[in-house]
Amino acid sequence: MPGYTTRQLTVLLGGHGYHIRALSDRQQFADPDGLAERAGIAPALWALFGQVWPAGRLLAQTMSTHEVAGKRVLELGCGLGLSSLVLQRRKADITASDHHPLAELFLRRNATQNQLPFVAYRDLPWEIPDATLGRFDLIIGSDILYERGHAELLAGIMERHASAHTEILLTDPGRGNSARFSKAMALQGYGVEEQRSRFDANDLPPFRGRLLSYRRDVLIDIVVEPSPLRP
Repeated sequence: MPGYTTRQLTVLLGGHGYHIRALSDRQQFADPDGLAERAGIAPALWALFGQVWPAGRLLAQTMSTHEVAGKRVLELGCGLGLSSLVLQRRKADITASDHHPLAELFLRRNATQNQLPFVAYRDLPWEIPDATLGRFDLIIGSDILYERGHAELLAGIMERHASAHTEILLTDPGRGNSARFSKAMALQGYGVEEQRSRFDANDLPPFRGRLLSYRRDVLIDIVVEPSPLRP
């Protein structure tokens, strides 16, 4: 027994059902060799990589139709690898990355379950530069701005691995750190386009969730829908 339990999910994206092995719940934890501890992953956060989150679904759905032909793509914080699997099915040049010790294992299992070739994977701690990774034309991530300090770390990743015409696509559930990241990216010449997005069937406008697109060839254009009037 691996020390944790799993469940099987089927996620419908772009007219295709993806069979995903996920952790049974957010209470799962197993770190017998201390790998997660050495990676800086607290026990309370250990199981987060192994869930299918609304922000991850939105990013994967976006990747089912986004233009990727001829582009080198990097997914940051891939978790179970849903977006990377969608891109692998589309035969994109995709590299998935994470820093959880089980992320690559689950990514491989999920590729096998969907009869896909293994996705190229890199263990990528954000604070440590990796000179061998190179630069990408599209960098994606879902709900990766969940801590205040992540904005600066991710801005560093973009500086090291984005080219002059790279597009950065992030889905964010409205945690409040995206503005800090947008300011950091503006210093690198990026503008941002924001699309408010429904994360699940229970969402009502104005939606907290958003799809953020950063490019160097657009002006800053933050679209904010008005909140309902309050007495």
